[in-house]
Amino acid sequence: MRTTLQKTAETKADWYIVDAAGQRLGTLAVRIARALSGKHKPTWTPHIDNGDHVIVINAAKVELSGRKWDAKVYRRHSGFPGGLKEQTAREVHAKHPERLIEEAVRGMLATNRTRDAQLRRLKVYAGAEHPHEPQKPQPLF
Repeated sequence: MRTTLQKTAETKADWYIVDAAGQRLGTLAVRIARALSGKHKPTWTPHIDNGDHVIVINAAKVELSGRKWDAKVYRRHSGFPGGLKEQTAREVHAKHPERLIEEAVRGMLATNRTRDAQLRRLKVYAGAEHPHEPQKPQPLF
């Protein structure tokens, strides 16, 4: 029996939309990462990027459980001595609510050469408005 592998030219990307209002961040990120990587398709191949485009609306209304708003810390470093910056999830959400979802999905994707292309297909918006109506996105779940 032969295994057929999908070619890059044979891939077709669909558009999906997700409403993040009232949903838990981790559960939402798992489902989005699965669609971005293409693992929900029967033609999934590990070395081919055959994922779909995902639009996330209402990112400002995402939920975190328990005390994670204050206990979850996002860190970044400038590369210079003393350049470590730390922000809680509440502080990140106040300035850029889209980044909570972007960072959670980035952590769920495989760290290989397809991750950057998959993240470029993720579109996150704080409100309910998005400019992707001509693509006719379907609900993801």
